[in-house]
Amino acid sequence: MIMSTCSANYNIKTANTFYTREACYICISKIIHMNQFKRSIYLLFVAAACSATTLKAQSVNTAKLDSFFTALEANNKMMGSVAVAKNGKLLYTRSVGYAQVAAGAGIKADGNTKYRIGSISKMFTATMVFQLFEEKRLTPETKLASFFPEIPNADKITIAQMLSHHSGIYNFTNDSTYVQWMEQPKTQKEMLAIMAAHTPAFAPGEKAEYSNANYVLLGYIIERTTKSTYSEQLKKRVLDKAGLKNTACGGKINTQKHEALSYGFEEGKWEPASETDMSIPGGAGAVVSTPSDLTKFVTALFNGKLISKKSLEQMTTIKDGYGMGIFQMPWQQRFGYGHTGGIDGFSSTLGYFKDDSMSFAITVNGQNYPTNNIAIGVLSIIYNVPFQVPDFKTIALSPKMLSYYEGVYASKQIPLKITVGQKNNKLIAQASGQSAFPLEAVSETEFKFDVAGIVMIFKKNDDGNITQFTLKQGGGSYLFEKE
Repeated sequence: MIMSTCSANYNIKTANTFYTREACYICISKIIHMNQFKRSIYLLFVAAACSATTLKAQSVNTAKLDSFFTALEANNKMMGSVAVAKNGKLLYTRSVGYAQVAAGAGIKADGNTKYRIGSISKMFTATMVFQLFEEKRLTPETKLASFFPEIPNADKITIAQMLSHHSGIYNFTNDSTYVQWMEQPKTQKEMLAIMAAHTPAFAPGEKAEYSNANYVLLGYIIERTTKSTYSEQLKKRVLDKAGLKNTACGGKINTQKHEALSYGFEEGKWEPASETDMSIPGGAGAVVSTPSDLTKFVTALFNGKLISKKSLEQMTTIKDGYGMGIFQMPWQQRFGYGHTGGIDGFSSTLGYFKDDSMSFAITVNGQNYPTNNIAIGVLSIIYNVPFQVPDFKTIALSPKMLSYYEGVYASKQIPLKITVGQKNNKLIAQASGQSAFPLEAVSETEFKFDVAGIVMIFKKNDDGNITQFTLKQGGGSYLFEKE
């Protein structure tokens, strides 16, 4: 879920979450697209150092955290909020940027601003399903056919397989048509028809592969089992028990109710992102919350206020990289648990380290820097791991200078070509079959695209001409040569 560049043996796993942005960017590590409906969310939480650390004090380095988030805000790298808590007590909160961007009359984000949290919603849904297990109203072996026999393989798919993404149900957000209807209201009947129309990705139990369809269906199963709405059950079973005042099942965004809109950073300014209709993600991604509430939720979950110890053990048992509505987060020599999420221009991360009873949450409604990197910074500061606050300095190069970099580059390591050109006095790169993205110059040889964690280092030959570059992303390094 969170990745740094220190480990030589990291393992990147990718999963799709409700995420919609206008651009799609290369992810060389798996050659996957970050596009309107697809985003890598399962990255390893690896430390920048290998020594053991412990959060002993009831305090954190707030000055350094402030410095980090001030730098992010000042350089238009992030809009959003963060919270850090220990033993359920808030140690740090901060909000930067705007809940609504508007010329001269924007709404600043604060501690009560609510954000769409995307796939972190799956933790809430899984918690309610485990409560129904404990009430004997469902079992892990209950078949999907008991509720929705129209779904392919429903007679073979169990609730447990859906919770752990072992069902093989096709992830409908992967479909190329998804972006055409994601902003339109959908009834349960319509969503079931969409999911039933797809061929299974694999046989139930054969392997694990992330699918939003699992949790949309689990949300429907909660409703049918309890004969009430997902929203009502969420309030009764989780929000009231954990004392969450700023969390709910979302609808149309209303900034007058402290709800944030989401944005993408394009050509030097924040531009509105699309707004998925919340009838679509349901139990897979329709919850809105604040970082402070999220830390309360995860603390209540691990302290036995929501499900039993036995249920929590089942929930956090990892198989093929997946728990049941939760992921494992390696950090330093410890392991945390949590989830990440993304929907529209929103991005979020929630983690809990039970050995320290420490939780943290980041909710972003404007992303121009990887949330993964923000989380690394937060954890490094919390655990006193060496961390230098980025200065985000860039330089301007003349159009003539930029022309030297232009061309089509190919790699022998991966079947991908990247075309480099220029627009508005900036380099633009575009991988085969993917959208173009702007590059910022750090020096005359190094360029970066922070949103996707891309660094491109160009090299001149003996004649002074630029003939190759090394692309670094996700811990990988790939040589591209000009054709």
